[in-house]
Amino acid sequence: MIVIQKHLALPLHEWRAYKATLAQAAQAALAAVFPQLEGDLTLVLSSDDRIRSLNRQFRGFDAPTDVLSFPFGEINPQSGRKYLGDVVISLDRAREQAAAAGHSLSAELALLAVHGVLHLCGYDHEIPADKEQMWAVQEAILASLGIRISHPED
Repeated sequence: MIVIQKHLALPLHEWRAYKATLAQAAQAALAAVFPQLEGDLTLVLSSDDRIRSLNRQFRGFDAPTDVLSFPFGEINPQSGRKYLGDVVISLDRAREQAAAAGHSLSAELALLAVHGVLHLCGYDHEIPADKEQMWAVQEAILASLGIRISHPED
């Protein structure tokens, strides 16, 4: 099960659109990486202030970021399914990055959701070979959703 939450105030029509985008992207990422897995995760749409606090608390960086992933990987005693973890996405960062890259906010939210879920599934981009693999998987998942955006060049 994929749970989508928000920790900010949004008009209902916006929230419904964002929620649908996030759910679709997360499901596509899970299906691409673990087609047989029946796992659970939570995606949280948040603000720069909240994600900055989390980034400071858990990573030691006192700055906002676009997405944070918190892998868990234990069995949920209530569902009996593997709980993969939590992904927190900054709506503020997503808006800025979408504008800077020249694509829609929906595409950026999908990118961040896929990116965060891939981290929950064990992908990383700290070394060049891992980064190349993660970016290729990420782009393929986004393409399956009809989203054609390339990875950031850092």
